[in-house]
Amino acid sequence: MPKTISIDDLVRPNIRALKPYRSARDDYDKGTLLDANENSYGSPVHVEGLNRYPSPYQWELRSKLADLRGVRTENVFVGVGSDEAIDLLMRIFCEPGQDRILITPPTYGMYEVSANIHNIPVDKVLLTPEFDVDPEAVLENVRENTKMILLCSPNNPTGNDLSVDAMKHIAGEFTGIVVIDEAYVDFSDRESLAGEVAQYPNLVVLQTLSKAFGLAGIRLGIAIAAEDIIRYMLKVKAPYNVNSLTSYYARKAFDNLESVRFNIEKIKEERDRLAKALSMQPFVKKVYPSDANFLLFKIEHARAVYQKLAEQGVIVRYRGNEPRCDNCLRVTVGTPDENDLFLSTLKEVTA
Repeated sequence: MPKTISIDDLVRPNIRALKPYRSARDDYDKGTLLDANENSYGSPVHVEGLNRYPSPYQWELRSKLADLRGVRTENVFVGVGSDEAIDLLMRIFCEPGQDRILITPPTYGMYEVSANIHNIPVDKVLLTPEFDVDPEAVLENVRENTKMILLCSPNNPTGNDLSVDAMKHIAGEFTGIVVIDEAYVDFSDRESLAGEVAQYPNLVVLQTLSKAFGLAGIRLGIAIAAEDIIRYMLKVKAPYNVNSLTSYYARKAFDNLESVRFNIEKIKEERDRLAKALSMQPFVKKVYPSDANFLLFKIEHARAVYQKLAEQGVIVRYRGNEPRCDNCLRVTVGTPDENDLFLSTLKEVTA
């Protein structure tokens, strides 16, 4: 059973007291709009409405996302990629130079970068050799001023899901904020933990339209959490953080969910084919299980192979500098033709 937690008590005092900027669109968004110093003659770009500021709260978009994940609109925040949500959460809950966060390498690098920007000390508990989270080890390394634990599932760069029971155990025992980054969850066979925010008031689930929706270019990130947390995120964010074009294309994507689901299944099929093909190559030492749209694999002389692939115009990611990822490369699952080109080029540069 989750512990009783007061979100207000976890928030930095200056954030609790903050009087947010009130934009013109907080009050009215229809009528003869002469309140925000916009250009009433319009824009040279022929897209309707670009001369007007977008909705500060994006209710329609948030409602569509809420319906998709089975939560209430008030449980959803949208921002400029998941990175904005990560940044906001640290600003809201962590006193610079005083409070700490805990991460579980190998993991997404922006958690530590964002913490460093805010002068927040970072503690690290390695994932197990199987790349799963050890909940007891995590909780044993929580300090008095640890305010946030960040977990990535499916994990980047390893591709695998972390144990759901372990993540819930951490959320239930930790009295700070637990962030679970689900950027790749739609490629997994498990359900999103978004519905658990009603059970765990300290849980924040991050998602994105960059991966399964194929909309990396519009930079739309999502945070799903208890209404208390979302209220603070809306309070601290920039007034018009999600622009009109991003909102438009994100909403349009919900008219084509069957296409999104079809592409997810094709990627999963190609992921399995690519994993099998890699595992059959004598120069590949291990292909790690993946619940994402990429594969991590171990290969001799990984950095040299990475550079040779790049010279041939095939770009993968070298991950050998991450803990437990010696001589590892990460390859995104592409189209069948892209995957065939990758495999043939890999054979060529390792011959």
